[in-house]
Amino acid sequence: MIKTKTWIFLFSLLLLGSGLAAGLLFSGATTADVVEIRQDGRLVQSIDLTQVQESYSLVVTDEKGGSNTILVEPGRICISHADCPDQVCVRRGYLTDSAAPIVCLPHRLVIQAAGETDLDAVAQ
Repeated sequence: MIKTKTWIFLFSLLLLGSGLAAGLLFSGATTADVVEIRQDGRLVQSIDLTQVQESYSLVVTDEKGGSNTILVEPGRICISHADCPDQVCVRRGYLTDSAAPIVCLPHRLVIQAAGETDLDAVAQ
């Protein structure tokens, strides 16, 4: 039988490990200050989220008529509506860090932190 001190020690290690894992997961979730909206690799608009005072929507339409409605709020940005079939870009939610851009493949739209160019290619 394991002694009570051993159980307390193991539980403490588990708690410490969980705390460290949570800290590592959530420490990188910072919002980008300046974001770029690109379509087909071309810059559509650059927005400084720290300068946004009131929420507004921006509609970006591709050459085939497909559209994305982008919601810009003070300090954050997301795609609130899209007429693409999969809705991955809408479910993605708000842009939270520069490592994970918001992408709508059917409309070839990317919202990312300014200066980030880690995309390999643009879908054709």
